Amino acid sequence: MHSALFLIEFGAIILGLGLLGRFAGRFRFSPIPLYLLAGLAFGEGGLLPLGASEEFVAIGAEIGVILLLLMLGLEYTASDLVSNLKTQYPAGLVDFSLNALPGAAAALLMGWGPVAAVVLAGVTWISSSGVIAKVMGDLGRLGNRETPVILSILVLEDLAMAVYLPIITALLAGVGLAAGSLTLAIALGVAGAVLFVAVRYGRLISRFVSSDDPEKLLLVVLGLTLLVAGIAQQLQVSAAVGAFLVGIALSGEVAEGAHALLSPLRDLFAAVFFVFFGLHTDPASIPPVLLPALALAVVTALTKIATGYWAAQRAGVGIKGRWRAGGTLVARGEFSIVIAGLAVSAGIEPAMGPLATAYVLILVVIGPLSARYTEPLAALLARRRGPRTPASGSDAPMPVPLGGEPR
Repeated sequence: MHSALFLIEFGAIILGLGLLGRFAGRFRFSPIPLYLLAGLAFGEGGLLPLGASEEFVAIGAEIGVILLLLMLGLEYTASDLVSNLKTQYPAGLVDFSLNALPGAAAALLMGWGPVAAVVLAGVTWISSSGVIAKVMGDLGRLGNRETPVILSILVLEDLAMAVYLPIITALLAGVGLAAGSLTLAIALGVAGAVLFVAVRYGRLISRFVSSDDPEKLLLVVLGLTLLVAGIAQQLQVSAAVGAFLVGIALSGEVAEGAHALLSPLRDLFAAVFFVFFGLHTDPASIPPVLLPALALAVVTALTKIATGYWAAQRAGVGIKGRWRAGGTLVARGEFSIVIAGLAVSAGIEPAMGPLATAYVLILVVIGPLSARYTEPLAALLARRRGPRTPASGSDAPMPVPLGGEPR
C-alpha cells in the first residue's frame, strides 16, 4: 500500500509539473513561480499535504541543485572565467555592493542576526541565470552589444558562489573560526585547482569523458558529477560547488553533448527542487512577510537596473542597451532558493523561507517584464523631460558577442 501510494503521489507531482510547465510555455514566462506555488499547495498547511513521497522528493531536490550548477558550469570555459575575472571584476564589485547589502541590512533591521544577514545578502545578490538566458533568447537579444556585459556579471556571480556557499555552510553549521577558515581554504583550494586543471588539461579530461554513445556519455558525466559533489559535501565545501566545477572542467563537444543529454534531467529535478522548497514553507507564514518581501524586491530591482546600466556604460554600450542590460538582470530564481533552502534546513530563522519564497515569486514574475519594458519606459520618460545630447556608445547588434560568451 505504501509503494502504491508513493507511485500515485509522485506520478501526480510529475504530471502536474508537466502541465504547469506547458501552461507557462504557452504564455512565455518562467514556470518557477508555478512550481513554488505547487509546493505550497502540497506542503504542510497546504491543500493536500504529501506523505509517502516526501523523502524521495527531498532526494530529487538535492539532485536538482547539483544538475542546475553542473549545467551552469557547462555554459562557460575556464578561459572565459579567467578572462572575466581580469576584465570585469569592477562590475562584480558594484553588483555585490548594490544588491547584497540591501538584503543584509533588511535582515539586521528585522532583528535576525548576522548569520541570517549573510544568507539574505546572497538571496538578494544573485540573479537567475536560467530565467535571464531564456528571456534573452525569447526577446532575440543574444547578439546585442549589452549581452556580453550581462553574461560577464552572471559569470562573476557564478564564480562568487564557489566562495560564498562554503562560507554560509560553515556559518549555518555553527563551526568555529578555525574550522570555518579551514572550510573556506579547502573550497578556494579545490576551486583554484579545478580551474588550473581545466585550463591546462581540459582537453585531456574531455577526451577521457568523451564517447560517441550518448548512453555512455550520460552515465559517465552524471556519475562523475554526483561523485565529485558527494566528495565536496563530505569535505564540507558544497555539493553544488563541486558540480559547478565539474561543468567548468568539461569543454568542446563533450560539454555540448552533455548539455543536450542532461537538459531534460535538469529541468525535471530542478522542478522537483522548487516544489520541495515550497513543501517546507507554510502558506500561512507568507502574508506576514509579504510587505517586507515586496519592499526588498522593489529596492533590489532598482539596484540591479543600476548595476546593469553602470556596467554597460563602462563597456561603451549606448543608452538603450544600458537600460536593457539593467532590466534583464532583475530576475531572481534558482540560486536565491538554493541559498534560502540551506538556511531553512539549518533552522536559523523560521521566517527566512517564507520571505525568500515571496521575494523570488515577485521578482521571477517582474524580471521578464522589466527586461522587456525598462528601455521603452526610460525612453518615454526621457522624451517627456525634453531632448538631450546623445550618449556615447553603440546599440547596434554584434555579429559575434565579445568575451564571456557561453559555448
